[in-house]
Amino acid sequence: MSDNNTNGSSTPKIILPEVEINLFTPKKPTTATIAENYICTDDSSPNVIRHITIDLSGSGMEGIFRSGQSIGILPPGENEKGKPHKLRLYSVSSPSKGENGQPYLVSTTVKRANEEVDGVFYTGVCSNYLSNLKPGDSLMITGPSGKRFLLPENSEEFNYVFFATGTGVAPFRGMIMELIEAGHQGQIVLVFGCPYRTDLLYREYFEDLDSCHPNVHYLKMTSREDRRENGSKKYVQTAIEDYSELLSPILGANNTLVYLCGMKGMQTGIYEQLAKQGFLDYLNLRGDLEDKDPTEWTWEELKTQVKPSERTFEEVY
Repeated sequence: MSDNNTNGSSTPKIILPEVEINLFTPKKPTTATIAENYICTDDSSPNVIRHITIDLSGSGMEGIFRSGQSIGILPPGENEKGKPHKLRLYSVSSPSKGENGQPYLVSTTVKRANEEVDGVFYTGVCSNYLSNLKPGDSLMITGPSGKRFLLPENSEEFNYVFFATGTGVAPFRGMIMELIEAGHQGQIVLVFGCPYRTDLLYREYFEDLDSCHPNVHYLKMTSREDRRENGSKKYVQTAIEDYSELLSPILGANNTLVYLCGMKGMQTGIYEQLAKQGFLDYLNLRGDLEDKDPTEWTWEELKTQVKPSERTFEEVY
């Protein structure tokens, strides 16, 4: 690991906040209403992703959600077996103070799922239900869920490197808003991966932060449009090497935390690159991997024997 360190010789103690969870459950949900629902990708994007704000007034969950937690949605109706649709969890995309600073407003980011797989067309039950709701419509919710994927209480003592793909950027929108509002002086890096530039969620907000704050860095990895110097595609994990001049000193600092959120499998590629670049403090190695050169690890070993360390926070789905 690099000797670079911006905050002394050891990692500051990570103090996670005490949070309330499961105040409302699928068997005992509560009711809220839609406050706003709008598309947050470019008009020309082939994907429909919406920013949805929920009014919690009277629900019993006003001011409870923390950035990084999830809200549960219970879609109405029954599945093909005649049973009620199961709960779906969606990451909160608002800061802990609430959307627009209002504690009764919580937001999330929803991709309308409509896709064909092996000749069969699938529609996401809950994502389509949510996408069709209009301001004033009511819905059944549960939560909060999650007690580790959070910013530390002593957040000012750390640098942050956030890796996201697709709607995995949702919790980082809230976290970064929170850090900026608190006047955070450490480094904040958002590495965001998606197929096309039109799929860059909240693009203007993050680009403005990058332009206005010297300590905020927005790295866009569009895999189907951009190419690396060797001609291969750009993915979130390749940023560790592609932007090594920026990232190596930050990842090498003892007060940096790494957060990952996105499709299951993304973490494996990121862990592989962290290992190859020598940033092993973010990994918890199982078996005999500590005695092997990271360049010799197999993909199966990466998937089964490499886990996040205390300094790495992972939320995949």
